[in-house]
Amino acid sequence: MARFILIICLVSSFISCKSDNNEQNTSKAENKPLTVAQKIANAHGFKNWNKVSRIEFTFNVDRDSSHFERSWIWKPNVNEVTMVSKSDTISYIRTKLDSINLNTDKAFINDKYWLLAPFNLVWDEGTNISEPIKKEAPISKDLLNKITLTYANEGGYTPGDAYDFYYGKDFLIREWVYRKSNSEKPSLINTWENYQNFNGIKIALEHKKLEGNWNLNFTNIKVTLE
Repeated sequence: MARFILIICLVSSFISCKSDNNEQNTSKAENKPLTVAQKIANAHGFKNWNKVSRIEFTFNVDRDSSHFERSWIWKPNVNEVTMVSKSDTISYIRTKLDSINLNTDKAFINDKYWLLAPFNLVWDEGTNISEPIKKEAPISKDLLNKITLTYANEGGYTPGDAYDFYYGKDFLIREWVYRKSNSEKPSLINTWENYQNFNGIKIALEHKKLEGNWNLNFTNIKVTLE
């Protein structure tokens, strides 16, 4: 009987220690400082993303008198995507890609990236994010914070690409530079402006170049929560 009581005491002691350790680990995780990438994502509403069941948007590019658009419906919980264009409507599951909808998925990834790039800072794997520095933004010439996101040379649709994010004290992105294959020469430089809040998700509706009548913008945005 005494031995049985001793075993119970030892087990209770072990459970207590394990519980204490779990609480300490949880506490450490909660107290761990956020990375710059996490702060940027959170500033754009990343903490609300797990509530999103459906997001709809139209991707537009206006250049001089020409206009291009395509619309999307994305259900992130089931990874179902529907593209609606002037010529076609295509629906597919991203985990079941085939040769027929591969190009559609490439278009979706491109358009979604413009819409939610701040979230990709924490979503994407196989990336490198530089330490933040103060740098003059290429368009506004404002002194902003800058980080560079570089993708690995393998995997994804555009391996090896790099993005320079310029952001303010509020951690909202103000401008960015896209550099194909991590080239020193910029491939594209755009603003991030006209932010609006959609059920807790902050989205920059317009992206303009320094010169020319060019505007990549989003319309018909609808964010549905669970």
